[in-house]
Amino acid sequence: MPRHGTARDRAAGFGPLAGIGDEAAPGTDGQLAALRHLGWHAIELRTVDGTALADLSPAAFGALTRRLEDAGVTVIAVASRIGNWSRPVTGDLAVDLAELDVLAERCAALGCRLVRIMSYPNDGLTETEWADRVLARTAVLADRAERAGLVLVHENCAGWAGDRADRALRLLRGVGNPALRLLFDTGNGVPYGYRAPDMLQDLAPYVAHVHIKDAVRTPDGTTAYTLPGEGGAEVAACLRILAAHGYTGALSLEPHLAVRPHDGLVRAGEDAGDLFVRAGQALTRLLRTVEAAPAHPDGTA
Repeated sequence: MPRHGTARDRAAGFGPLAGIGDEAAPGTDGQLAALRHLGWHAIELRTVDGTALADLSPAAFGALTRRLEDAGVTVIAVASRIGNWSRPVTGDLAVDLAELDVLAERCAALGCRLVRIMSYPNDGLTETEWADRVLARTAVLADRAERAGLVLVHENCAGWAGDRADRALRLLRGVGNPALRLLFDTGNGVPYGYRAPDMLQDLAPYVAHVHIKDAVRTPDGTTAYTLPGEGGAEVAACLRILAAHGYTGALSLEPHLAVRPHDGLVRAGEDAGDLFVRAGQALTRLLRTVEAAPAHPDGTA
């Protein structure tokens, strides 16, 4: 698949600007239209018309690859369901291995190596049992990924290692496989109750992929998502930390303004694409401020 890069879709020394397409629209046409509006040429795939990438029929997947090729759009990562909020640690590992096997074939066709995973919500186990199972499962998955030429990127989201830097580092050390690295989402600290820059300080050297979102805590304790730079996630500080540590990978927009699968929120109307584009434009503006300011390891300008 061709690779593109222009001044509009790269900034501040990072790799391509991209986005999880189904946050803009359910179908491929709408997802690509949002990218065109932003002048971006990279996408992260999760679902197409409500179907996960691994569950697409061969015909549907073939149509998808042709559309991406014709549009000159590169796939920089795929967001799998492996270990996510819907798959507790007591579930059948064979389900995740089967998904990974399908994604290995599809990533090869797409020219993509990064597969997003999480580290399994608990399901009544003790802390020790939970940790042991997560480490064992992730080691098996990483071994399978390494043999397929993939890199699993663990997100600071659902699961044992999702909201603690020490556990994420323990996961990396315990698995000890270069096919396991980290995905850092700038906005997840708000719902999970930690400062993203604090966590990122410890994790930045191991980050291989980045999601961009922003959010605030509301008075009733829930989370409201905002345009990048307008919430309390300190996205600019995170970007400066990443730059200071030499991160040159993609920045993938996941604004959660119209689509939040874990909350059951999927607004397929025209406003989803509009909100996605507005979030992308806000990210571009924010990157200009990061580019203009000196980068310090602690994220301060």
